[in-house]
Amino acid sequence: MATQSSRSRQAQIGLLTTFFVQGVTSTVIIPRIPELIDQIGVNFTAWGAILGFAGLGSLLGLTMANRFIVRFSSRRVLQVTTVLSALLIALLPLITDPWIFFALQLAMSFVGSCLGIALNSQAVVLQKLMNRTIIGRFHGAWSVGAASSAAVSALLASFMPIWLHLTLIPGLAAVVYLWCTRLSLTPEEVGKANERKNLKKTSFFKSPKEVWLLAAGLFAGVMPEIAVMDWSAVFSKKVLFLDAGLGAVPYTIFGAAMIVSRFSITRLTRKRHISELAKHGGIYGSIALGLGVFLGPLVSQADPILGLVVTSFFWMIAGLGTGPMAPTFFAGAGTVKGLTTAQALARMSLTNSILIMGAKVLLGALAQNVNLIVAFIFPTVMMFAAALIAGQLAKRIDSSARVVEDAFPMTGPIGIITDDH
Repeated sequence: MATQSSRSRQAQIGLLTTFFVQGVTSTVIIPRIPELIDQIGVNFTAWGAILGFAGLGSLLGLTMANRFIVRFSSRRVLQVTTVLSALLIALLPLITDPWIFFALQLAMSFVGSCLGIALNSQAVVLQKLMNRTIIGRFHGAWSVGAASSAAVSALLASFMPIWLHLTLIPGLAAVVYLWCTRLSLTPEEVGKANERKNLKKTSFFKSPKEVWLLAAGLFAGVMPEIAVMDWSAVFSKKVLFLDAGLGAVPYTIFGAAMIVSRFSITRLTRKRHISELAKHGGIYGSIALGLGVFLGPLVSQADPILGLVVTSFFWMIAGLGTGPMAPTFFAGAGTVKGLTTAQALARMSLTNSILIMGAKVLLGALAQNVNLIVAFIFPTVMMFAAALIAGQLAKRIDSSARVVEDAFPMTGPIGIITDDH
């Protein structure tokens, strides 16, 4: 029988692998986005609407995930949703009807939301059992998986047909999921008390005004990451005149820079407040994001490869600036009076999800009815706005955000936290 320490190590390996593979599957389609748009025969407005309204699946997942976890356990939910999420990706190249494609995106968002909540709940419980902060490692693994997947997928897109690409990687992911989720914590190890928490209920619409300010800052701060993930491959093809093999390079560079930035937060905050990092990162990052958007296409008219280098260089700076954004506003949740940290985070995450739905639709409309360069002005302006909001938070946030680190990590995907979990 395994000892407590060896069992904790097994669970940690399993969760690290799960986070990594989830990162891989999250970005595997990035270099294929232009092909998928052509495959279903829609314009940019419709594509933006598909991406935006697919977020309804995530909101439904928000309402259902905790019920699934309480009834079946986070382990069982994790085992089902990981494999299902990989299999749904493999269906993407087979669909040519826009409405069926939208339905698939809804399903993927729903499953992804349930997966994220189950996975994060396992990570938080394991951290409590081990009595030390390890959750940053898990979300660091997600970020590494996401960045490496974008790079490898860009290479595969240069010679491999889309159906094989989106069958091979998700298929391998499903096999790995079957192994690593078996190492996750059992319901007995988690304990019912950790599977469900009873928090004091407070009306969402009566939330303190600080919640809305933090939610606005969070939305503005993550908008550059959302825009680059959803539209960088299309930008590379239509504006920089690059093929699919190079289309994922700007996102890969942006994502890698963001990983470096987030892993550096602990060391940098020894001398500077995290909100100061976000303030300066947002100002310089927004300038760099805008320069990459405008200068890259100008250079690409003469030399597409040099244009790629220019855009990637400036977006690398933008990625560094984006890194401290989300952690800053999550840290601010610990200062909201009248709500627990978890309750404040829940309201911020829900508001953020709704705003992102609308923003994705707006980006598609701008890309179609004006152009992609103008569309990228929106996340550039949002990043600058986030910097201004972060500057206002410097006097409010306790320099020690350890309590929030337990509730929400400083690296990895932005998930949804509910009042019940």
